[in-house]
Amino acid sequence: MLGWAGMNFNDYQAQAKTTAKYPNIENNLYYPALGLGGEVGEMQNKIKKVMRDDDGVLREEVRQDLIDELGDVLWYCAAMAIELKVDLDEVAQRNVDKLYSRKERGVLHGSGDNR
Repeated sequence: MLGWAGMNFNDYQAQAKTTAKYPNIENNLYYPALGLGGEVGEMQNKIKKVMRDDDGVLREEVRQDLIDELGDVLWYCAAMAIELKVDLDEVAQRNVDKLYSRKERGVLHGSGDNR
């Protein structure tokens, strides 16, 4: 098993790519997009059951399951980045830049992509 200490997004993306087994890797945006939606749905379903079955109390077993599902979400994000021909480091930096810009302009709240 590879250690996570010091791993950056690009390292993760490169390692995740070695485990990708789907048709037309690097020319198939649909597969990872659908997989990403599925994994997010799995997380939502587990959280729904916390609300329904456990009165909103997050048990450690479910927390660990959610961490694993979050890892699956991250894998599909890496696959999407590969398909979009962009490094995850760049995706992360662009997102932080966007959020800081919104913060500085006082528009973190609200809706819409271009605020």
